[in-house]
Amino acid sequence: MSEDNLTAMLYKTKDLRLVQTPIPEIAEDEVLLRMDCVGICGSDVHYWKSGSCGPFIVKEPMIMGHEASGVVAKLGAKVKSLKVGDRVAIEPGVPCRYCEFCKTGRYHLCPDIVFCATPPCHGNLVRYYKHAADFCYKLPDHVTMEEGALLEPLSVAVHACRRAALGPGQSVLVLGAGPIGLLLMLTARAMGANKILITDILESRLEFAKKLGADATLLVSSADCEAELVARVHDLLGCHPDVSFDASGANASVRLALLATKSGGVAVLVGMGGPEQTVPLGAALTREVDVRGIFRYVNEYPIALNMVANGHINVKPLVTHHFDMEQTVEAYNTTLKGQGIKVMIHVQPRDTNNPVKF
Repeated sequence: MSEDNLTAMLYKTKDLRLVQTPIPEIAEDEVLLRMDCVGICGSDVHYWKSGSCGPFIVKEPMIMGHEASGVVAKLGAKVKSLKVGDRVAIEPGVPCRYCEFCKTGRYHLCPDIVFCATPPCHGNLVRYYKHAADFCYKLPDHVTMEEGALLEPLSVAVHACRRAALGPGQSVLVLGAGPIGLLLMLTARAMGANKILITDILESRLEFAKKLGADATLLVSSADCEAELVARVHDLLGCHPDVSFDASGANASVRLALLATKSGGVAVLVGMGGPEQTVPLGAALTREVDVRGIFRYVNEYPIALNMVANGHINVKPLVTHHFDMEQTVEAYNTTLKGQGIKVMIHVQPRDTNNPVKF
């Protein structure tokens, strides 16, 4: 096995370096993975740009990356579910398995969960990475490594739609046309949504959303009148949305989600915004709008994989930029500038482990 274990290490704000680290030793229930694809998430950029994301603060050097796929290079003694050479998607959060939340099926709320690239836990933007075998999902032969990496943000969208109890024929408002917003749109459509309106502050992203199948789009800005925006949403949809998803975390978007959703509908807050916000809660409560938050995902990786493998959701168009691992800093700068949709870092040369070209 090569001793090269090139690693993307964040030392402090805007100080991201490629360094060598030891190849990890695996436990009996773990696998050693030769990493292939690692996508850049908005949280990664927050850590790099400002040293924090929500309540999570970088205090020690941290390996980046959590949206990822890889190839099994070595098996722990008790691993029976995988074999060397298997291509896998990596669910990045491994819980304790013993607490109340784990035992009741909500392991994503485990207080002792080890989640990639969330301080103080290291991530997987590295040549070789070890992970719990039962949180690695074997990819079917026709599913690419990039699709495997995109199962992570797709699982967020699946979790949000399940939290909303989204059903066939419903109308949907998505606030924010970044990667998560677009995946929410695609997932809602796959789950039977009848009409979908998506908003953003950038026309380029709305144009992209149209190509992916948005029924209507709405360009918004900080100068807009809130009441007029609500009326515009209702006009474009032809109704009040049954379900609204805020995928930005911006205070104005959260407010619009609560105000635009129909009486008795559901507003799901997906974006991670400020710890305190001013929202029209009274107006939502008197109309019995259910306000639900989500945190990551739980039991959704197999669902996301099934949706991609069976062609219900096509995530390939979301990857707009490709970089080799040696270009990691350039990749982060590209994401920071808002260029494209999803930036993918290839730890191995692109298509090395893909069974088909795409």
